[in-house]
Amino acid sequence: MRAVDGSERRLKRLRRRALRVTEDVFRALPNDLREMADRVPIFLEAAAPSPDEDLLGCFEGSSLAEEAAGPEDSPRITLYLEAIDAYTEGDPVSFGDEVRVTLLHELGHFFGWNEDEVAARGLD
Repeated sequence: MRAVDGSERRLKRLRRRALRVTEDVFRALPNDLREMADRVPIFLEAAAPSPDEDLLGCFEGSSLAEEAAGPEDSPRITLYLEAIDAYTEGDPVSFGDEVRVTLLHELGHFFGWNEDEVAARGLD
């Protein structure tokens, strides 16, 4: 039997919560946006690659409006669960709300929207 520490249990709980919210977000998207959004994988990571980064989520790769130069430009969205949890001060309801907002914001970038267009759609 392997012992699981509290931080592992907490991270598993955050992942389950974030996964449920992500599924709800996709189900709520209009059909045309859902079909486009299905093209980008969503990764749920514990933390940003660098502790100096103050990121809740990140879109990387080519947007739908851009031509991918190669596999390294494949789109992906990453949500940083510990950062979202810290930002929401451990409140489960706020955590779910922030996962939703962050995911929609990053999906906006995948759709090819710049920061102003994302904000105009209320996704900032």
